[in-house]
Amino acid sequence: MRVFNGWWRWLGGMGLSAGLLLALQQGGKQLLTRQAAAAREIIFARAIGDVAPKGEKVYGRKQPGRLELLVVGDSIAAGLGAGRRKETIGGRIAKALSRRTGKSVHLFTAAVVGAQTTAVLDQIDRLPADYRPDLAIVIVGGNDVTHRVPTSRSVAALAEVIERLQALGANVVVATCPNLGAIRPLRQPLRTLAARRSAFLATAQRRTALARGAHAVSLGRVVGRIFLAEPETMLSLDMFHPSPGGYRRIAQALLPSVLAAAGEDQDLPKGHWAPRPPKVG
Repeated sequence: MRVFNGWWRWLGGMGLSAGLLLALQQGGKQLLTRQAAAAREIIFARAIGDVAPKGEKVYGRKQPGRLELLVVGDSIAAGLGAGRRKETIGGRIAKALSRRTGKSVHLFTAAVVGAQTTAVLDQIDRLPADYRPDLAIVIVGGNDVTHRVPTSRSVAALAEVIERLQALGANVVVATCPNLGAIRPLRQPLRTLAARRSAFLATAQRRTALARGAHAVSLGRVVGRIFLAEPETMLSLDMFHPSPGGYRRIAQALLPSVLAAAGEDQDLPKGHWAPRPPKVG
């Protein structure tokens, strides 16, 4: 995790208190650098590795019909912190999707730990040439924030990701950037900055997804409070990645939009958005 000069361009417009702005002005850059280093030391000391469970399996194998479910993105999409494949977001959603549709669901997880949005394009490039997903879940953004990738670059890459998945025949569900303020090793004011920056990116991701015909789910809105309230149960040992219980919550949060994308449900709860209908005329 790094701290970047770009913080200062947007601080004044983010609604921070006068006291917090003053603290940042008075040696704020050095303070943020020290806080980021301290958080990194804690996370690395509790490291859970960088290998996620293998993400390919057919759920409901004996059921008639078949849905191809693709998961792309970063470590959350890959399931780092889940002990077994069935505890990952992809595994939980594939199982639930099979039960609800009465079809077998082939889960293919192409997500890579540490990926930024631009790297998701590489994940699509590496898919088998004849692979055609029916549904695709995109979970990405956290690494864009921690590596201070410009929002414009992140959403441009996301737009291309969506378009390429749609070209393969997939209905796309985008899970927007989670609230990085839930990362417990972060101290104030860095925690507030991380929360605001991740929310800013999440809003841009939602707008991009909807404008390109994808479903969008705000992880910050639908699971953010529970992660803030129960970090000991929602986060893994490193206090950075979700625990199996945290992945269960995220999967439950995503399921309504995944079902809608599969044509099963149309009523979406708060924090979920359906694609915008095409303009007429």
